[in-house]
Amino acid sequence: WACCSALLNSPSDGYYNAAVDAAFSPIALPGVCIHAGFGDTVQLTLSCTRRNKEATSPLLSSVRMGYEAQLWSALPPGTAARGARRPGAGRLSNAHARRGMLGLVGLGLAGCGTRARSQPMTEPARPPGDGLADLARAHGISFGTAVQGELLAQDQVYAAAVAAEAQLLVPEWEAKWEALQPREGEFDFGPLGVVAGFAQAQRKQLRGHALVWHNAMPDWLAPALAEGPARARAVLAAHIEGVLGATQPLIRDWDVVNEVLANPPGSRFTDQTPARGIFRDTPWLRALGPDYIELALRLARERDRTLRLTINDYGLEGDTPWAEQKRQNMLALVRALLAARCPLDAVGLQAHLQVDEPFRPEPLAGFIQTLHGMGLAVLITELDCREGANLPPGQEARDGIVAAYVQQVVGTALAAGCRTVLTWGLSDRDSWLNRDPDVARRDGQQHRGHPLDAEFRRKAMWQALARSFASA
Repeated sequence: WACCSALLNSPSDGYYNAAVDAAFSPIALPGVCIHAGFGDTVQLTLSCTRRNKEATSPLLSSVRMGYEAQLWSALPPGTAARGARRPGAGRLSNAHARRGMLGLVGLGLAGCGTRARSQPMTEPARPPGDGLADLARAHGISFGTAVQGELLAQDQVYAAAVAAEAQLLVPEWEAKWEALQPREGEFDFGPLGVVAGFAQAQRKQLRGHALVWHNAMPDWLAPALAEGPARARAVLAAHIEGVLGATQPLIRDWDVVNEVLANPPGSRFTDQTPARGIFRDTPWLRALGPDYIELALRLARERDRTLRLTINDYGLEGDTPWAEQKRQNMLALVRALLAARCPLDAVGLQAHLQVDEPFRPEPLAGFIQTLHGMGLAVLITELDCREGANLPPGQEARDGIVAAYVQQVVGTALAAGCRTVLTWGLSDRDSWLNRDPDVARRDGQQHRGHPLDAEFRRKAMWQALARSFASA
């Protein structure tokens, strides 16, 4: 039953309830494989027998906060928890990672650094039934957010907001290649372990982002890919083997490939990207051609036959010729993968929205329904919203415009059958929209594109999401 721990919330009495939002997305249990059709809600009741209480107690039993080292009890009996970090703590060789005996939470807690340990975290208060996750769950929807491990460890207000509002967590940086394999063959799961420890203590689920991307690459990776196809295939296989082997008990859904499509030229709403055909020109494409997408998906399925495999991309939501072209390119890619019998379970819509981009429900709804017709789930994975070039006077008016736009898009996606919504952060305070110079406002104002403001107060966008969930 360790295999199902990331999808199934596990109370201490040994019974489970599972809400599954996937087309043919499997939940794995020893000797049991349940394939849930799109939109199904599965109520699963088990009685679990422990062969050895010390060796196989639940992976999702509480980890006491305070960020002291504590290994999962799924590790072999006698494995010692680590204390203060020493040189190399939290790193595994390729061989160790492949064996899958990684105490991910323990490594993260041991390796979170002195600053995190200097401010022990008490378990944040969580208003019962009051957060967006609770409101979404009541309507068969999963709601979550991207999180930063350093803030979870050091900022109690931030951690309390995440605990109150979100059920599904995705690490913003901690699961990307430069975080997990900064040097070839050396896997460092310490930063990801901080997020995993919080998730376990708060009974949250995790999804992974991202196994293959052209950004957040360590310095050694692009030169290695440039050495030729054989070298590139070996590097990709080793990374997927090492990461999935280590995270398998906890993460059951990964963005396997991220942002593989080029942006159609001429758009005012997406950056110009180098392209080869419909694909973004990246070190991966130059090393392996478009086949790197299929290769990554196949390697992930070979390593974990019940993992949900997702392709994630942006610029797919608007009612513009460029967004429509990118939707058609995504459909062409998906059809080609499925025709080749390549494993694929879901498509992620990043939904980095812009209020100046025209929107109409019919194109997005038709796109989602077409993907569902192919047997795929559709997720909103990185929702936020940039304000327009011309701001109205007053925060209330600004927030109302953002909320109305978000409700249109999210409401359309939910009505078309999407059952997972994640924001890329909860609060305007920590938003990439205000940190990244390419998207930050140039008029001195801060984007207000998240459910909570910079003081973690609920805004009109929070209310818009709540209404969208209620009407789904």
